[in-house]
Amino acid sequence: MRLGRIAHPDGICFAIIEGDSDDPQSDKLVAKEIAGTPYTTPEPTGREWKLNEVRLLAPTLPTKVVALGRNYADHVAEVFKESAESLPPTIFIKPSTAVIGPEAPIKIPDFATKVEFEGELAVVISKVSKNIDPENWQDHVLGFTICNDVSSRDLQFQDGQWARAKGIDTFCPIGPWIQTDLNALDLDDHKINAYLTHEGKREQKQDSNTNQMIVKMGGILAEISQSMTLLPGDVITTGSPAGTAPMYDGDRIEVEIPKVGILANPIENA
Repeated sequence: MRLGRIAHPDGICFAIIEGDSDDPQSDKLVAKEIAGTPYTTPEPTGREWKLNEVRLLAPTLPTKVVALGRNYADHVAEVFKESAESLPPTIFIKPSTAVIGPEAPIKIPDFATKVEFEGELAVVISKVSKNIDPENWQDHVLGFTICNDVSSRDLQFQDGQWARAKGIDTFCPIGPWIQTDLNALDLDDHKINAYLTHEGKREQKQDSNTNQMIVKMGGILAEISQSMTLLPGDVITTGSPAGTAPMYDGDRIEVEIPKVGILANPIENA
């Protein structure tokens, strides 16, 4: 099942997204309204719309987005010019005010001069969770989604810590929906792709695989939940593979994870 959040003619709701396509722009997809939130058994209300006739929003309203940085060895070498052995993974937080949904513009302020995308697999927490057993991580996860961990590299290295560089308003696109079938993905071997359109030319930038993750899903959730309580709707990102690149006003970035979906956003100057 895929669960999304939409703005429709009468308001905003959560919905089951049905249809055979990973592309939110497809005319094959239908949004079926559910009562309440996705954190209980979804109950359809009977109202539905073609997905391309409503607006997809971020599929969750997290209290926090907790991210694992430096979790792909090739990305560590690409950005930090060091080996993963000498620079292990690290945890950081993106504020809820950075979260936007599909097709919402990523807005670059003038004080951020080297802004890059980072396409990442993420999970949405299903219940209040603390000290998660890494073997039973699925008991705490509603499903998979995509996060674009937009990062201002100049600020990241200038500040020495990452709160400002990664926490700017609009720097956390999430979506397009939540894939609740936790067995749909082979986390030991699943593709992560990203495509950047610049000056009308679309190029694949990220062409990677979850088999390059240093810390695996159970370990990520166990380590994070030792330090902080996770709440329903919180998002945990699992790190970016190599292939990140700068984005500029007028560009468009698409992150694609098969069986999860496509998260696309235009780029604008703030």
